[in-house]
Amino acid sequence: MNNNITCVDTVKSYLQQIESNKHLNAFIEVFEQDALQLAVSLDAERLSGKKLGKLHGVIVSIKDVICYKGHQVSAASKILENYTAVYNATLVEKLLQEGAIIIGRNNCDEFAMGSSSENSFYGIIKNGIDVTRVPGGSSGGSAVAVQMNMSMISLGSDTGGSVRQPADFCGIVGLKPTYGRISRYGLIAYASSFDQIGIFAQSIDDASLALEVIAGADDFDSTASQQEVPSYSTQLSSDKKYKFAYFKQAIEHAGLDKEMAAAIKKYFEVLTQNGHTVEAVEFDLLDETIPTYYVLTTAEASSNLARFDGVKYGYRATGNFDSLQAMYKQTRSEGFGKEVQRRIMLGAYVLSEGYFDAYFTKAQQVRQLLSNTTKKVFEQYDAILSPTVPTTAFKIGEKSNDSVAMYLADLYTVFSNLVGIPAVCISKFKHSNGMPFGLQIMGKHYQETEMLSMAKTIESTN
Repeated sequence: MNNNITCVDTVKSYLQQIESNKHLNAFIEVFEQDALQLAVSLDAERLSGKKLGKLHGVIVSIKDVICYKGHQVSAASKILENYTAVYNATLVEKLLQEGAIIIGRNNCDEFAMGSSSENSFYGIIKNGIDVTRVPGGSSGGSAVAVQMNMSMISLGSDTGGSVRQPADFCGIVGLKPTYGRISRYGLIAYASSFDQIGIFAQSIDDASLALEVIAGADDFDSTASQQEVPSYSTQLSSDKKYKFAYFKQAIEHAGLDKEMAAAIKKYFEVLTQNGHTVEAVEFDLLDETIPTYYVLTTAEASSNLARFDGVKYGYRATGNFDSLQAMYKQTRSEGFGKEVQRRIMLGAYVLSEGYFDAYFTKAQQVRQLLSNTTKKVFEQYDAILSPTVPTTAFKIGEKSNDSVAMYLADLYTVFSNLVGIPAVCISKFKHSNGMPFGLQIMGKHYQETEMLSMAKTIESTN
C-alpha cells in the first residue's frame, strides 16, 4: 500500500460510498467504529515494519449468514432479529489474520432462500445500475456492495447460484469454489450438502487472492477438504489453449433470452478464433436439475431450520399458549417469511412417509446421474461453458407472485451445486436493455487454479 494512503483513509472513503448508496439497501449494518479501530492498528503495524497480511487494508463485507463474533447475524430474518454471534466463522478468522477490514453485514434473501433479494425482513435490495431492477439473490447485498464500490471484496453463500446469479445481474465476478473448499463453520445453514461460501470481486485476480486466504481444511467442519490450498493468485496462466464443452440444450433452451443466446454463441466463435476448442455436448437432464435441486434443498432446509423454535434464542411469539406446540407454531409463523415457510413445508412434504421414495430418493438418483454425466464430460474437456442466467436482471416485483418463474432463474447455476464442482461467472456482455450479463465457467473438482486461469483468459479475450 502507498504510505500516503492509510487504512483509516481507505475505510473513511468506503464509509462515504456506503452512505451515498444507502438507498440500495445493500447493508443491514455497518461496523463503522470497529472498522476504523482496526484500520488504526493496521496502519501502526505497517509503520512498525511488521510483515503485512495478504489482505492488509482490504475492505470486505459479509453476507448476513456469516458469524462475526460480537456482531449481530440474523440471516435477514425476523426469527433471528438481534441475535449476536458468539464465535467467528473460520473464514472470518482467516480474513482478520491476513489484515482484512470487515466493514459491515450485507442484506440478503431470508435464510439465503431466493433469487431476487426481495425476501429480506429488512426490505428489498436494489440493483445499482437500475434501481427498478433486482440485483439477484440470495446474496444480492453482497453483489451490490462490490458493484458500487462499497467494499473491495464481499462474501456470500452459494447453494444453487446465490453468488453467481447476482454477480451476473450486477456485472461483476462471482466465484463458487468446489464443495468443501472453504469451511462452512460459522455459516447459517440452508442446505448442508449444497452450501458453499462464495466470493464477489471486480476481477479474477482479486477473487483468486481472497480464495487463497479463506480456503482450506478446518477441524470444525468435517466436510471441509483436507487438500492443500494452492497459491491461486500467483499461478494464474492465460496463455494455454483450452478445450471447452457447452451443453447444447442449455444454449437452445426456450427460456434463454434470444439476444443473450446470440451473444454467447458469437463469443464461442471468438474463443475458437483465438485457438481454443468449443464444442457442443448433449445434456438431456437440464430440465430435471431445477426440480431435483428444490426437492433436495428444501428437504435439508426443513431439517436445518427446525432449530429455530423460539426456545433458546431468537424471536419468540408472545401470548398465553396452552401447549409448547402452540408456541412453536405461532413463533415460526410470525418469525419466518413466506418464502422460507414455503420451502420448509415443501421439504417436510418430500420427506414424509409415503412420499420419501417418490421424491427424495428419486432426486438423489438424478443427482447421481448428473455426477456421472459430469465425469464423462471432464474426461474429454477442460471445462463447461454456459450462460449464468436465462435473462438479465428483471424488474422488482415482476416475478414475486410466480414461484415457478422465480425458481427458473436458477436454471443454469444449480447444476454445479448438485455435483459439487467449482464455477465462476464473469461479466462479458451488455444487453440492449442496458443491463450486463456474463458467461459461466464450470471446472473440475478442486481444479480452481485451472478454472481461474481459464476465467482470466476469457476476462481478457474480446
